[in-house]
Amino acid sequence: MAIVDNYARPGGHWTLAYPFVTLHQPSESYGVGSRKLGDGKIDKTGLNKGYFELATGDEIVGYYSRVMHDTFKPSGRVSYFPLHKYTTGGEFQSMTTGKRFRIGPNTRIVDTSYSKVTVPSMRRPHYEVSDKVNITTPNGLTTMKRPYGAYTLVGAGKTAFDSCIWMLNQGIDPKNIHWIMPRDAWFLERGYLQPPEATPNPEEQLAKKGEIFMESATTQEMFERMEAAGYGMRMDKNVRPTMMKIAILSRAEMELARTVKNIIRLGHVTRIDEDKVTLEKGTYKPVPDTLYIDCSASGFPYRPVVPIFNGNTITVQNIKFAQPSFSGALLALIDTTYGSDQKKNALCEPVPFCGTPEDFTATFLVGIKNRLKWFEEPKIMAWAEKSRLDFPILGPPPRDPEAAAAHNASVPQQLRALSGKLEEVVKNDTVAVPP
Repeated sequence: MAIVDNYARPGGHWTLAYPFVTLHQPSESYGVGSRKLGDGKIDKTGLNKGYFELATGDEIVGYYSRVMHDTFKPSGRVSYFPLHKYTTGGEFQSMTTGKRFRIGPNTRIVDTSYSKVTVPSMRRPHYEVSDKVNITTPNGLTTMKRPYGAYTLVGAGKTAFDSCIWMLNQGIDPKNIHWIMPRDAWFLERGYLQPPEATPNPEEQLAKKGEIFMESATTQEMFERMEAAGYGMRMDKNVRPTMMKIAILSRAEMELARTVKNIIRLGHVTRIDEDKVTLEKGTYKPVPDTLYIDCSASGFPYRPVVPIFNGNTITVQNIKFAQPSFSGALLALIDTTYGSDQKKNALCEPVPFCGTPEDFTATFLVGIKNRLKWFEEPKIMAWAEKSRLDFPILGPPPRDPEAAAAHNASVPQQLRALSGKLEEVVKNDTVAVPP
């Protein structure tokens, strides 16, 4: 196996992310199956208190470096080519020397670039900025040399929330933070995705989640019910979110972010000048000497789903809701277990892009349908039961062994009922939501 990496070291976009980035979800279910990430502890302090630890960006980069240099390369079966790019026609090339390498005609190409993550440090803002304006990415916050007259966040996703929380933790007064929020977003509360040890009353929570999904007629109603139960959150309960990218926050993080009251909801930025900010729906006069923090990168950019297995090419995409590590590992199992592309693709429909609340329901539905197919495959289920990367789609089972066994036996039936209900919701959404 040859790993052709555009970056200079293992870790992908994590090597370019802002220094205070962390995982959205527990380290327990991230990385490669053969090497544990983190210490398996529950945080006792901070904004993640009571939940399983979240690996930092530095920890993740170090983790993948160990996977590469302690496991992959010593095996003698993996060659690593950092700062190389795959071109076309079965070739890849060094970015530093220009040297070209040609692969054999029967080589499988595993394309992990299709769903490429984009963080702010990877590109320039998509709006115009005067050369008299102070602007940085979240990466630049940690190297500031002086205070500014004010701070303005541009963007409304997880990166903007992370940057806001970091600035507040540095002691910046929330009155000095302005926030350009083109769209409001729904967030999942981190307690929604926790292993059993960090989940109080798992039986009650399972029942509550089931009720939310089964009793909702539309996605909007679903999120309102999730919010009432504490599983869903938004910045302002008086503003209806139009964005949902499966971002995850703790309740404490959201409460801290809400201390910022200077929210600007005038659409996307088109231009920033020293004395005027122009947006789609109006303009305003900024505080002198404002530092703008560009958080508007798309994260997971929209890409249409394509067949994963196609001859000599494997186009890696998620096949389980919000679980990229598990998805990649299971794709490898499926590839080495089944013969035809038709069978492989039938077992793993790609989970589509999630950008709106209604996309969330459709995304969740595809993941459930995939899981129902896996229940029919003993080899997949035997592997999944032992995989630390697999996390129950509705949360952890009861702690009591007998109750857990009964619950696990009933999961296929529950998921079939849930699948049918979500199909109804998707149909209702097409009527309720204007194009």
